[in-house]
Amino acid sequence: MPEPVEPFVAVYAEHLPAVSRYLARRVDRDDVDDLAADVFAIAWRKRAQVAPGEELPWLYRIAAYQVANHRRRLAARASVLGLLAVPDSAPSAESIVTADAELARAWAAISPRDREVLALVVIDDLAVAQAAVALGITPNAVSIRLHRAKKALAAAIDAETRAAETPSPATGDERSASPAT
Repeated sequence: MPEPVEPFVAVYAEHLPAVSRYLARRVDRDDVDDLAADVFAIAWRKRAQVAPGEELPWLYRIAAYQVANHRRRLAARASVLGLLAVPDSAPSAESIVTADAELARAWAAISPRDREVLALVVIDDLAVAQAAVALGITPNAVSIRLHRAKKALAAAIDAETRAAETPSPATGDERSASPAT
């Protein structure tokens, strides 16, 4: 007897917008619908593997693999054609913070690993346990990574603030230069 389709349809209807937003921050907008379809096709085939209540982080994990595969395909296509393609032309998690130039520079200064955990917990609004499923690590490891990522971002923001407050030598500010005695 065939398995009922209704539970999967409910998961699809509930989580398609979140998965599409996740993808839109990582790939070109023209590719979002196709990748979302691929994510849910894989989810349909592997639906028995997800624990109830962990559907969204599980879908994010599938989406992350699809984004990585998509980027590899783009890179392979670009290398074959000898063209330089922009890997991320759609708004990304990074573009969300670019409204503040200092924050944008600080965001760029931290590691991709730190950006990913911050994006999942802060921007995608996942709980630590859900982020753990999405990243394929333990909740404790996510907590540690998140703590370190927050510290790294705070340090980068502090460094950007100090750099912005330091007068440049080109301004002719002689108070910053002290003679050697």
